[in-house]
Amino acid sequence: MTSRKIEITRKTKETNISLSLDLDGGSIQISTGIPFFDHLLTALAFHGNIGIDLQANGDIEVDPHHLVEDTGLVIGTALRKTIESYGAITRFAHTIIPMDEALSEITLDVCGRPYLVYKAEYPQEYSGQFQMALLAEFFAALSNTAGMALHAECRYGKNSHHMAESLFKALGKALKAAFELTNLKIVMSTKGKL
Repeated sequence: MTSRKIEITRKTKETNISLSLDLDGGSIQISTGIPFFDHLLTALAFHGNIGIDLQANGDIEVDPHHLVEDTGLVIGTALRKTIESYGAITRFAHTIIPMDEALSEITLDVCGRPYLVYKAEYPQEYSGQFQMALLAEFFAALSNTAGMALHAECRYGKNSHHMAESLFKALGKALKAAFELTNLKIVMSTKGKL
């Protein structure tokens, strides 16, 4: 079995995060101290067949914002480093995933140019204790540090939990597809460089 393992550590006055990410699969161990966020990240990893060991803590007693955003930064950095370390990838991916009444779509271009289009109108402001507005911060941080155009849209839904979970499942599937190594010895760009 191949392995594209990347390890990243980020420590600030607000957060302390260590990540081991393997796009070729592996075990999933996630602990952020934010149960619903752990649930979403686990769905991403499982449905993308991505090995993740993520241990994160931060000033969540102040606000989970810092930890959610910094987790996006760390995962995005690891994704970018897989290209630097392991070579040319497929680049584009598109996935649509339902979860009960909710339907979400993720479209990616891992092109080195970050851009986020994020559309989700959650009917409930919270899922458990988790404020749904924080997900925009995660997606923005992920897109920026991974260097990818990320279009994330929950087309519809009535339950905020289902809507967010379908987004993360779709993200996992799309990341797996976009980051597949190509058999070609060229970068997937007419420019010759991402």
